[in-house]
Amino acid sequence: MQYYKPGMGIFSGEWVGLKWFVQFFESHFAYRLIRNTVLISLYSIIYGFPIPILFAICVTEIKNSKFRRIVQTASYLPHFISTVVIVGMVKSFLSLNDGIVNNLIQAFGGKQRNFLMDPSFFRTIYVSSGVWQNFGFNSIIYIAAIVGVDPSLYESAKMDGITKFKEVWYITIPMIAPTIVILFILQLGRVMSVGFEKVYLLYNPSVYETADVISTYIYRKGIESSSYSFSAAVGLFNSVINFAFVYGED
Repeated sequence: MQYYKPGMGIFSGEWVGLKWFVQFFESHFAYRLIRNTVLISLYSIIYGFPIPILFAICVTEIKNSKFRRIVQTASYLPHFISTVVIVGMVKSFLSLNDGIVNNLIQAFGGKQRNFLMDPSFFRTIYVSSGVWQNFGFNSIIYIAAIVGVDPSLYESAKMDGITKFKEVWYITIPMIAPTIVILFILQLGRVMSVGFEKVYLLYNPSVYETADVISTYIYRKGIESSSYSFSAAVGLFNSVINFAFVYGED
């Protein structure tokens, strides 16, 4: 790695070897950043990956084509809403004084909480809002895969008296398994790439303990603190880990 300063050019900086990597791993931020990045990604996979599959199966079972199109369209819409708007909605719903969530809690005799300032709630807020925003759009490829299953398989199963649950379990899921596996591998390849924009808009210094991830740390060090070389080294480490996850699945 090189020591870089604006105006010096990319070939005129002093070579410093692994200095920036050593500095990062010796800092007290390294464990927190890696932990938060991995946990948020894993939670997003655990809760966000199966839901589009289940939704696609449910949608394809709707017999009324008009109602099915309405459901699909309604599920797609959040994906096309800007992340800034989504975060604004989340903040509005969870605000301390006039948020819908706190008003409901108070109506049922509970105590209002400042969710956005509580580190224990950040991951739940991030993951749940992400699932709501993307599950409909992510289900499109699964719906297409299910529609492409040979109808004769279902007809034969019905003649044998198979139940709907067994039909899904023994026909639908095995037939779309290659699609599920490929998308899961691609998802693993982004396990260290938690979306910067949404985290940056949602977090604040009081929730850094559970919210600060590698991408936001790179921004603060590279842009706000002008530590370009150090932030580039951390970004390279992030990319190498992502590559290793994808390559390791081959």
